[in-house]
Amino acid sequence: MSHTAHIPSHRKPRRSASKMALRAGVTGGVLSTLAVAGASGAANAAEPVTQTMELPTLTTDLSSQVAQSADATQQAAANYQLQAERDEAFTKAADQAKKDQLSAEKKAEAKKKAEAAAKKAKAEREAAAQASSRSSERTTLSTATQTAAAPASGSVGAVVSFLKSQVGDAYVMGGTGPNSWDCSGLVQAAFKQAGVDLPRTSQAQSTSGTSVSLSSVQVGDILYWGGAGSAYHVGVYIGNGQYLDAANPSKGVVIQDLSGYPASGAVRVL
Repeated sequence: MSHTAHIPSHRKPRRSASKMALRAGVTGGVLSTLAVAGASGAANAAEPVTQTMELPTLTTDLSSQVAQSADATQQAAANYQLQAERDEAFTKAADQAKKDQLSAEKKAEAKKKAEAAAKKAKAEREAAAQASSRSSERTTLSTATQTAAAPASGSVGAVVSFLKSQVGDAYVMGGTGPNSWDCSGLVQAAFKQAGVDLPRTSQAQSTSGTSVSLSSVQVGDILYWGGAGSAYHVGVYIGNGQYLDAANPSKGVVIQDLSGYPASGAVRVL
């Protein structure tokens, strides 16, 4: 026996092939599992990277939308304010226009009243002046006719006598006698008795002979009413402030006082 036979060997016993194969198989399985897990982990780890890369894009879009929304809101607010200002300006303009119209209407009404008052005052002054003139004429005629003497003329007497003989006859427009007359027809017939041929109308008779003032009127003078050449009525002065004429359809041929209906003028043909 060897002298070293009793010393145990410190070498590790060799593993059997089966054990080594088993261990290799286990190790391979573990490594495969780790490899799969690692691949899975790598795959799972890649997803957050992708999401992290997309996040800035989403954030940028959201910021852009928010900015656009803010701009739109601001623009809408500006438009609303502008519209409100326009509405306010329109309302003020309408109110001012209404006030101006009322003011203009008041001024026009005041002007109209002032013109009416002025017109009325003018009419009153003219009426007063005419009344005063008529009163003066009546006084003048009354004084003048009371002192006027009939001229010593048989022809004037014939005129006045004929006229007085017609008192009471009817007035008829265009009448020339013998029982109905108009004013100029009666005067024409009366002066024909004195051999004087007068025109037929009152307008023409008012310019026949010589014009005389009413303060100097004498018996036998022709009186006329209206303008000389456009007279609308004639009669003959018979003295004592009276005249004889074919007055109108209601009176006929009558004797009247000059003070009640002053003549406009007079002419003398005898």
